[in-house]
Amino acid sequence: MFKNIIIPPAHLTGSLLAVAFLASFGSSMLYGYNLAVINSPAKYIKEFYNQTLFNYQDWTPNQHYLTILYSLTVSIFAIGGMIGALLVGRLATKYGRKGILVRSTILVFIGGALMGFSRWSRKPSMVIAGRFITGVHSGISLSVVPMYLGEIAPKNLRGFLGLIPSIHICLGVFIAQVLGLSELLGKEEYWPLLLSLVMFPTMIQLMLLPWFPESPRYLMIEKGDVPATVAALKWFRKKGNIQAEVDEMQEEQRSLSSIKTLSVSRLLMDRSVRWQLLTIVVVNIGMQLSGIDAIWFYTNEIFRNAGITEHNIQYTTVGTGAVEVIAGMLGCFTIERLGRRPLIIGGFLFMGFCCAGITVSVTYQAQLSLLSYVSVGCVVGIIAGFCIGPAGVPFLITAELFKQSHRPSAYTVAGCLNWLSNFIIGFVFPFLEEATGPFCYLIFCAICWGVAIYAILIIPETKNKTFLEISQMFAAKKDVLDDNMKLALMNGYGTLGIHDEK
Repeated sequence: MFKNIIIPPAHLTGSLLAVAFLASFGSSMLYGYNLAVINSPAKYIKEFYNQTLFNYQDWTPNQHYLTILYSLTVSIFAIGGMIGALLVGRLATKYGRKGILVRSTILVFIGGALMGFSRWSRKPSMVIAGRFITGVHSGISLSVVPMYLGEIAPKNLRGFLGLIPSIHICLGVFIAQVLGLSELLGKEEYWPLLLSLVMFPTMIQLMLLPWFPESPRYLMIEKGDVPATVAALKWFRKKGNIQAEVDEMQEEQRSLSSIKTLSVSRLLMDRSVRWQLLTIVVVNIGMQLSGIDAIWFYTNEIFRNAGITEHNIQYTTVGTGAVEVIAGMLGCFTIERLGRRPLIIGGFLFMGFCCAGITVSVTYQAQLSLLSYVSVGCVVGIIAGFCIGPAGVPFLITAELFKQSHRPSAYTVAGCLNWLSNFIIGFVFPFLEEATGPFCYLIFCAICWGVAIYAILIIPETKNKTFLEISQMFAAKKDVLDDNMKLALMNGYGTLGIHDEK
């Protein structure tokens, strides 16, 4: 039975798997790498800032100022990501999904070079600028990669391929943690190299990805290029009847013949997709405010507070990275059997439970030393719960809940909210933890359970459905939800009227 759950779906061709891994390797993996790479050399970066300000401005900053400067270094990546997300809708429509992935690689080379030469140039601003520019690239790719994979995948493989980027995010975190060990690049002289290594995966992607076709749905629905669509489908499918997919695309194209790609403002005003829009708002904000970014950005500090010795912290952190990769693979290989809802509901519920566990264990570990191991286990649990479902499903369902005309702007909205929440956590968490201690994790607990409840009540299962079928299913659900809201309002007004009469 378990074997049947983890076997990937049929019709998975080598070309589909290759483009999924290649697109994720040079884009999604960099996002995970950049999230975690800043954690290991934190002490050296702060010392670099301190020495540079003293040597060149004859000023010794206090610890509070250094914390603000380092928090800016961490969170500026998210500001860049939010700007990149704002550009996604227009760029993905103009250049195509694969086209913008290839073109945006220049940002990684610029950002990586700035960070790599920052110590030699004695300019802290180069580190911050490099983080910002690589953030813009991640903001673009984090939305475009799942959009591209969702559009090239047949419906029975959309979940499997859609979670490959999340595996690479986890892999990027793990690689950053391994390379950040003191035996490897976790030394004072190597931190600029550690930050600039992002250029090498991008170089491989730039050499190979242009040889793969553009998204067939983009070619058909937005460009109207039937021969190129058929050629792309033959490349990705290799065998079998592709006519059914061509017919389905043409049906969607006819339904959108009078509708051009919607702007963000028009998407926000479109009442027909109100519940889809609310869904991506809830899951994307919940994904980042679940506490996972606090775990990734400040892992060493969390383990230090949990009582782990300084020497063993780095190895404990690497162990959590291995758990991330395993959990991400488990989610990828089970999503087409279990569906989207179980992974996202179960993941958020489990994360909330572990957040509450951190609060209890850290609060009372002074009285009972064994609780320090409980808090480490809860950190691992949060990471595992996140990587199984919440890490990738929000990006996947953003593609599934919207038609071609709405999809780019939907990714813009989802990406902006995702990155804004990322920035808030990255910048605010050190001060929040300083003010509230371990009780800050109760906030994350409430958010995780709130998202899980919303998913239980609102989000339908989209497994093995075409984009048109999902739109029709949500339209039917919208009518039911709207009717329930009207009844609730009418009951409320009726109650008021009775009280007024009395």
